[in-house]
Amino acid sequence: MHTDTTQAPLDTVETLALRYPDIPVEAIFKEDILRRGMAWSRGALEIAAGYKPKAYFIFSFDLVPIAEMRQGENTKAPEEIRLVGGPYDFKPVIVSVRLNPSSPYRVEKGDEGSLLMKLDGQVVAAVELQKAPSYYHHTLANGKPIMDIAPTIEWGYLLYLTVFRLCQYFGAQEECQFCDINENYRQQRKAGRPYTSVKSVEEILEALEIIASTDSDSKAYTVTGGSITSTLEDKSEIDFYARYPEAIEKRFPGRWIGKVVIQALPKDQVQRLRDAGTKIYHPNYEVWDRRLFEIICAGKNRYIGRDEWIRRILDAADVFGPGNVIPNFVAGIEMSKPAGFATVDEAIASTSEGLDFFMSHGVSPRFTTWCPEPLSVLGRTQAGAPLEYHVRLLRAYRDTRARYGLKPPQGYGQPGLGNAVFSVSSFMDVLPPAAAVQ
Repeated sequence: MHTDTTQAPLDTVETLALRYPDIPVEAIFKEDILRRGMAWSRGALEIAAGYKPKAYFIFSFDLVPIAEMRQGENTKAPEEIRLVGGPYDFKPVIVSVRLNPSSPYRVEKGDEGSLLMKLDGQVVAAVELQKAPSYYHHTLANGKPIMDIAPTIEWGYLLYLTVFRLCQYFGAQEECQFCDINENYRQQRKAGRPYTSVKSVEEILEALEIIASTDSDSKAYTVTGGSITSTLEDKSEIDFYARYPEAIEKRFPGRWIGKVVIQALPKDQVQRLRDAGTKIYHPNYEVWDRRLFEIICAGKNRYIGRDEWIRRILDAADVFGPGNVIPNFVAGIEMSKPAGFATVDEAIASTSEGLDFFMSHGVSPRFTTWCPEPLSVLGRTQAGAPLEYHVRLLRAYRDTRARYGLKPPQGYGQPGLGNAVFSVSSFMDVLPPAAAVQ
């Protein structure tokens, strides 16, 4: 397991902050919290239960399964927290809540009902919570809660529409080894949570009608779900997914920035998404190294292949414009055992090569910080990449964008420390605080 074993967690953060002074300490803490997860005291959970809850919008993003949450954290913890102030004088930084009762990061009650983030007992920052939007208290005509159909993340900026909560890459020979989408669906259903497997177009539109009439915070939506290798409801992947942005843009033209996260599709199929009114296309490539892609993303490699995947990303740039094609990779899986790189230098060199390749074509990749979810193949035995990897990756990402003169990615809100809302990585926090394309 890759761990920072030579120093206590707080010493590691402070050492890296001194070594890389161009990376805000807030971003270093955020990356460490994302890779380690956070624990909650019982009193802190009681407070959090009155705010916007964790919706489990696609993956678990937890470092323990629900069955091991002794305080019912899965129903009480918030979707995200905002860290401010404290001894490091944090500018506001929004962090996705990834539950881990054994994490050295722990949210506890402070004075007069306040909340504090502590690391090994030392206060890091104050914790702020977001109130649930009013539509979270509504249900559809069929009784389904809107929180299940159209939850919001990124501090209310993004509506996350996981319209297919399973993936047709099944089993150890096909599933991406970092992904727990199928197992998370099963654990959520077992836990009794309303968790719709396939959300109909009618359900999505009904939910958006309510949201549009009550909410002004959301600025974008994402349509996504698992891969479809054969058919779903007698439809191919493009036929299944394209109908959602088609319906949304017809009913709410231009109301939100439309994003679609599905596989890398042939150019004519990508054109259908653009014609439907989609603004952003995310054909996620996950990991750059050829050998690791073939191992970690075996299903994607078998059905499409790495070279074809990359070719389709570049073809999509002709359709959407390069800056509107934003493939994600999972930062840290490059160092997963047994196949991953043994050193931070090797991992950074590989991923930097991928960043340079895409950005040299004007394509604007981004990343999420790997959460080793125990219901995934890799998450059962891994502790993730060391913190230094994530800090150096932020530098490489920021500097490569600057070298090619790329604007901040559209559909993510404002860039810059204190402005960014993207909660599962710090890549927006470290970009210059210029106005983002909205």
